[in-house]
Formats: sequence, structure tokens, C-alpha cells
Amino acid sequence: MNQNLTKKILYALLFGVITGLILNFVPENVFGGIDSYVLSPVGEIFLNLITMLVVPIVFISISLGTASLKDPVQLGRIGGKTISFYLITTTIALVIGLSLAFVIQPGAEGAFDTQNQEYNAEEAPPIMDTLLNVIPDNPVNAMAEANMLQIIAVAIFFGIALAKLGDKTEGLHKLLEQANEVMMFLVNVVMYTAPYGAFALIASSVGAAGVDGLQQMLMYMVTITLGLVLHAAITYGIAIKAIGKASPVQFFRNFFPAMAVAFSTSSSSGTLPVSMRTAQEKLGISKPVSSFVQPLGATINMDGTAIMQAVATVFIAQVYGGDLAFSQLVMVVLTATLASIGTAGVPGVGLIMLAMVLQQVGLPVEGIAIVLGVDRLLDMLRTSLNITGDAACAYIIDRSEQKKEKENDIESPESV
Repeated sequence: MNQNLTKKILYALLFGVITGLILNFVPENVFGGIDSYVLSPVGEIFLNLITMLVVPIVFISISLGTASLKDPVQLGRIGGKTISFYLITTTIALVIGLSLAFVIQPGAEGAFDTQNQEYNAEEAPPIMDTLLNVIPDNPVNAMAEANMLQIIAVAIFFGIALAKLGDKTEGLHKLLEQANEVMMFLVNVVMYTAPYGAFALIASSVGAAGVDGLQQMLMYMVTITLGLVLHAAITYGIAIKAIGKASPVQFFRNFFPAMAVAFSTSSSSGTLPVSMRTAQEKLGISKPVSSFVQPLGATINMDGTAIMQAVATVFIAQVYGGDLAFSQLVMVVLTATLASIGTAGVPGVGLIMLAMVLQQVGLPVEGIAIVLGVDRLLDMLRTSLNITGDAACAYIIDRSEQKKEKENDIESPESV
């Protein structure tokens, strides 16, 4: 993504915020008409354009990435490192969120109506069902429904077969490479509509939230935003510096265009085409590692969502006048960490996970209705963090794999 387009997206986001604030002062029926006939359609068109590329890109890129690895041991090693990184950073994110919520106490001073709040929480499928459903009985149906975990599983099997069959499938391998080039070209084309989509989406979200709602929930939003910034700067920054041996500032600067797109779309999966291309072209991450780690992260890595859940849990407890014991805080961390994988690929996963956490610690699920009004805006921020974590993981793993290859070359007697 060129710098000129990045600037246009940033200006679009800024003008979108200003427009959304202005729309708060027009009559509700006027805002409704503008939102229904201008903002929402433009935003929806942009989302549909970029979302239509996700399934083919995920399948093609993971198949090619797996085929390029060739060694099943290497695939297992990368998979183990990826899941370990995601679980550790999710746990750290939860601790950061809980700590900030207790220090700032965003719900202690707010006068919230707790009597008339209603929220119907959807039930998450049992973890075992999620794990069993990773292998689809119908791969075509999995793609039609955009079930990311199932698509990833099918693509890995397909890639392993390509690697094992070698020259026998050379034509198919080249066909996938050509298809990948077509997908990347389409990503470039779609990105020219990004400034318009970003403007419409943010203007609609800010306008719908309302100035009064934003003021009432200000400390809650500040707490989550601070948690997201600290997690990016400290957790990812230290990991990139200490393990990846790179400059965190340079990393964030190079990856910023993808973060801006994620902010406007509020979808990790929807941003995949852009985040993968940015990681490969701007961060120098190899295609095999990027193609495996980032799609998996878009499905199971939810550090931003974890911070929201931690803050929201303490916030709701404070609003309802309850205290959380240390054992309940430990339960929040365990439940949210396991739920991030157990509910992977479920629509509305963030709020489903929050409902699970609240039920686990005995807090009213109806409290979700209080935070629901500003959740769309915060979702933009936490999506940016989520995809940054995916890229950071891919960067670190790629550098570790390069280091291992160099060590093997030195130790191998054939290299002499």
C-alpha cells in the first residue's frame, strides 16, 4: 500500500469522526436518512468488496504456505509456537485489562440505569464441539459459510498433499501461485475504495453512539484504549525487540497501513488480505509463515477482545456494586483465555465470550447492554490490536525459523 493511499485513509478516518460528531446535532430522522441511504451503503459496499476476497486468499495462501514448508515437523513446530504465543499474549492482555480497571475504576462514578437493561446472550458451543468441527464434512460448505477454522484445516491438508506429491502436482501448484497473484491484484484494486469506506463506517459509528453516550462511557473507553496501547507498546514491543531482534517503532510504522484498514472494518478476517500483504512486503515476513500464522491468528488471537472483556467485567461489577474476589479474577483469566480458542470462528464472538465470563463469576449478563452502545467504536481499536498481534507473532516466528535454518546449514556436513 503506497503512502499516499495511507494518508487518504487517515484523513478519511479523521473527517469521519468529525462528521459523526456533527451528525449528533442534527434531528434523529435526518441522521437516520443520511445513515441509511449514504453512510451505511458505502461502508457495506467496501466491507463486501474486501470480504469477498478473504476465503480464496486464506485457502490459496495457506495451501501454498504449507506446500512450501515441505517438512511436516517444521509445520508442527510453527503451529506450536503460534498457539503458544497467542495464549501467552492473551493472558497478559487480560492481566493488563484487569489491573487498569481496578486502578481507574471506570464504573465507580457513573450513574447507570441497571433496572431496565436487557440483553439476550447467545450460547457458545461446547469447546469439544468446536474442536471436533475443525474438520468439515463438506469443504465446499465450509467455504460457503466462511468458517475460517475449517478452511484452514482443509488448506493445510491440501498443502501437505501438494508437498508430498511434488512434481506430480507441479501444474496445480503453479495454478495456485497464479491465483494468488490475481488475488493480490484485486486487493490493490479494492484498496482504492478504502478511504470512502473508512469515512462512511467511522461517521456512522460515531453518529450512532451519540455525544451523550460517549460522555457517559468516557472512563470505560479510556481504560480500554489505554490497555490496548500498553499491550501493543509493552507486550508486542518487548517481544519484537527481545525475540525478533528488530525495532518496535519501525515494525509499527511499517504495519500501520494495515492497522488503519482494520480500524475501519472492525474485522480481523476482513482485513486479512491487506494485513498479509503488508506483513510480507513491508515487514519482510516469508510467505509460508505469514500464510499460516496470520489467518490462524485472525481466527483465535483476540488480545484486544481479551482486554475489553477484562475491563468490561470489572466495570459491570462496579456498576452493580459487587466486588470480585481474587479467585474470580483468576477464573476471568482462565475462562477468557480458553474461550478465545473454544469459540473461534463463532459470529459475535467478543460478546459471547464476555457473556461466558460474566456467567462464570456470577455477574448479570444484562450488564452487557450498558457497554453495547460504544462497543462498535472500541471494536475498531481492538481489531487493530488483534491483527498487529498476528503480525508480531508471524514476524517473531519467521525470524526464529530463519535462525534455525542458518544453524542447520552450519552444522550440516553436506554444506562443507
